[in-house]
Amino acid sequence: MTGRGILTAIGVAFFGIVLGVLVGFWGYPKFEAFKAAKIKEVMAQFAPPPPTVSTASATMEPWQPELSAVGNVRAAKGADLATQVAGIVSAIRFESGADVKAGTLLLELQSADDAARLQSLKAAAALAKLTLDRDQRQLQAQAISQQQVDTDAQNLKSAEAQVAQQEALLSYKSIRAPFDGRLGIRQVDLGQYVAAGASVVTLQELDLVYVDFYLPQQALDRLKIDQVVTANIDTFPGQNFMGKISAINPKVDAATRNVLVRASFPNPEKKLVPGMFANVHIAVGTPEKLVTLPQTAISYNPYGDTVYVVDDKGKTPDGKPNLVARQSFVTTGTAKGDLIAILKGVKEGETVVVAGQLKLRNGVNVTINNDQAPKADAKPKIQEQ
Repeated sequence: MTGRGILTAIGVAFFGIVLGVLVGFWGYPKFEAFKAAKIKEVMAQFAPPPPTVSTASATMEPWQPELSAVGNVRAAKGADLATQVAGIVSAIRFESGADVKAGTLLLELQSADDAARLQSLKAAAALAKLTLDRDQRQLQAQAISQQQVDTDAQNLKSAEAQVAQQEALLSYKSIRAPFDGRLGIRQVDLGQYVAAGASVVTLQELDLVYVDFYLPQQALDRLKIDQVVTANIDTFPGQNFMGKISAINPKVDAATRNVLVRASFPNPEKKLVPGMFANVHIAVGTPEKLVTLPQTAISYNPYGDTVYVVDDKGKTPDGKPNLVARQSFVTTGTAKGDLIAILKGVKEGETVVVAGQLKLRNGVNVTINNDQAPKADAKPKIQEQ
């Protein structure tokens, strides 16, 4: 055998020995666990890091059941004053924003012709009365018939009726305040021609205001007249306005199944003005203690509401916290501000994800970072930037 053949034979033998050792090593049962651990270690290097979430602790809080709604403020007495007849404005006797008493003259239209006709009709009525008086004396002397006196009496009534009619027409040429209140901004100017029905100014009585709001029909059995109502207006953050239910509509809206409720609010400082919207709250039932969570923790789904609870499983092999997300179905109660009551599904003290749920699935490891956790308050206030 030549030298090259010897070297070839040695190489083949060496390769066979190495291959046999590798096959034996790889297939020997003792090394199966070692092989699986190495594969897992290598694959772990390519796995994405655990998602980062923000969490909050489920706490037991005193909870007052309440009904909430958004209502509209309106004046107990309010009207947009308008002209009954067309004409040219001859006098404006009010200032925008002024407080006026009932009966105060506010505006006049040109009425010289109507006033002159009124004087003419009054003169005719006076003449008819003189004629009746004279004929009544003549009747006593039997100088005229009873029929003539009766005709004179009817003529007097007709003349007086025409005077009353003209006085009413003349009153249409002026506008007076129908009740005490505060005027708005005038909508007409001196010398301006206004059509019948044109708005001149708004008048609102602000010492007492109403807040009208709708509640679902299920709330009817928890409502009663004089029940206390609290209102919050974003114009006055942090301030509560106290009122009482003054009326409950006896008819439920067939389209929405809601009922209209009206609450009365004393308004001595005149802070509440018609057209504002108000968040109203009505305490119902007795206070109780319930587990509460920020509303951002709840994932609302057609098949049920869920939260992610973070379970502490101790430490990972490399010494890091082993935090695992667990999906849990919950039964929610009423909401109050940013918080919501949990009736079932979460226990007091459990850690619940409040931000970052979209990145989670049941059983996944998580990392907690609460530096940017959303704030939750039962009575949130508007934050000015």
